[in-house]
Amino acid sequence: MSGQGLRGAHVTTERGGGPAMRRSAGLGIDARAAGHTLRGGKQVLRPVSLSIRPGSLVAIIGPSGAGKTLLLDALAGVTLPTEGVVMHDGATCRPRDDLAVAPIGYVPQDDIIHQSLPLGRTLRYAARLRLPARTTDAQIEQEVSEVLAALGLSEQAGTRVRLLSGGERKRASIAVELLSRPTALFLDEPTSGLDPAMAADLVDLLDRIAAGGTTVVFTSHNPQDLAGCDLVLVLAAQGQLAFAGSPATALAHFGVDSFDEIYRALARQPDPQIWAERLPSGIATAVPIRGTRMAQVGGPAPAPGRRLGALGQWRLLTRRSLDLLTRSRLTLAILLGSPLVILLMFLMMFRPGAFDFADPSPNTSMMILFWIAFGGFFFGLTYGLSQICDEFAILRRERIVGVRILPYLASKFTVLLPALAAVDALLLATLSATGRLPALGGADWGRMFATLLLCSAAALALGLLASASVSAPSQATLMLPMLCFPQVLFVGAFLPVPVMALPGRAVSYLMSNRWAFDALGTTAGLPALWRDGGSPLGPPLLASYGDTFDGSVPREWMLLAGFMLLFLIGAGLVLSRKTPRRRRTSR
Repeated sequence: MSGQGLRGAHVTTERGGGPAMRRSAGLGIDARAAGHTLRGGKQVLRPVSLSIRPGSLVAIIGPSGAGKTLLLDALAGVTLPTEGVVMHDGATCRPRDDLAVAPIGYVPQDDIIHQSLPLGRTLRYAARLRLPARTTDAQIEQEVSEVLAALGLSEQAGTRVRLLSGGERKRASIAVELLSRPTALFLDEPTSGLDPAMAADLVDLLDRIAAGGTTVVFTSHNPQDLAGCDLVLVLAAQGQLAFAGSPATALAHFGVDSFDEIYRALARQPDPQIWAERLPSGIATAVPIRGTRMAQVGGPAPAPGRRLGALGQWRLLTRRSLDLLTRSRLTLAILLGSPLVILLMFLMMFRPGAFDFADPSPNTSMMILFWIAFGGFFFGLTYGLSQICDEFAILRRERIVGVRILPYLASKFTVLLPALAAVDALLLATLSATGRLPALGGADWGRMFATLLLCSAAALALGLLASASVSAPSQATLMLPMLCFPQVLFVGAFLPVPVMALPGRAVSYLMSNRWAFDALGTTAGLPALWRDGGSPLGPPLLASYGDTFDGSVPREWMLLAGFMLLFLIGAGLVLSRKTPRRRRTSR
């Protein structure tokens, strides 16, 4: 394994055997006939009853689709069972809205840390979100240093996460959760994708975390992960519990000689009812088979308290988003390079003088304003499309520990809107300086800039909504033409809105870019230019557009702002549905 091995951390233990872990009070978990049935009536997890004592190491295995992750989520309180109950320390898991609760760590299969930041900086951001708001910077540094040392990652603190090995990234994800000193740690397929040596080291680390008092539950496809566990849960088809007990008794229960053969036994008997009948009566209980052997790291855990509020989260998430943006050269190149390429296309495509009152080019003046509006829309949309889908796994985990949607979305706007303002100003200034816009006063230039910025802001919100709605960056890429084409066809540049068929006119009202185009045309004085200018093409063109450019610019600003708010609300609702609510135990 590259980097510092799990057994090589420079910290002490009471009786050897690896790096020291914080002593945790541990969480007792009880499931009483906990099952899950989908809305259509399909039962995906049959009732499970078991008891896990604090400090236990529990593995959940079974074939693909058997419901391992669903059972893990139910035991963690991330997903409530539709029947039966799950209890933490004797209290039933229920939805919660408060933040001052005992921490529970959850590590999904996906990486839950940003790839472009150094590991130490990533952990400092995570600690600030997870620890009480009054935790000082010195305490944050101490917490991060202790966790890095305990997991054998001290030498990698300054290394960008994407440069870590697979095993180191898995430990880094665990490190994020250990910052809050969880009473229980839940992991979904932590050894997936690791070679046998890395997997063995990682399970050994989980064993030491459990030996420090923290309850550890994980899913696995690797039979070699089971030997040192206190409890093995084996799921058969349709979420049927086929076995719950110690690793040693698992072999006898299935009549096999090795853990690998358990999967063959399940395949030979696919009927879940057969396994239900073979289960012994009573509740399976996991009790730690080893004594606590880990020395406590540092001083006592920080006193509980409220975590960052909405304003504090916004500030922290904004700082992190800016940090991520400035450290990603590819992202910066796209954000800065695409506007420059589009601006160059403007200069190559349009000649100067289209707005010359004595000899105007009516069609060209209209197209310049349309492509300015579309440019602002395109900038905002592309800036927003990659923002959420690229870090959805991270957001999902941070939502569990208390991150709110409004500060999260606001942080994206805070970082990206100034960049859009600079790009929009550059576009207008360059076109004006090269004679491709009319000579306007300062107030009109301000109105034109405000229109373009509102257009970009509405498109940014639409991009965030689309990014929240998809499940992968590749899907966001496919969304780009689907969102752009209607904004080209139904805005009124290629076919004036008054002469469109009724369905087309109806759709045009839903295009945010239409109102930006109308406002730009009004501000640029297109009706007067076409009516009174020196081109005979102006009056017929004006007749086809009718009163399109006679509207109120403030009204069109309000419509653009309305689109922006509507898209932001939509993004918030989508994220609320796709990210699980946090859970708590209440008596």
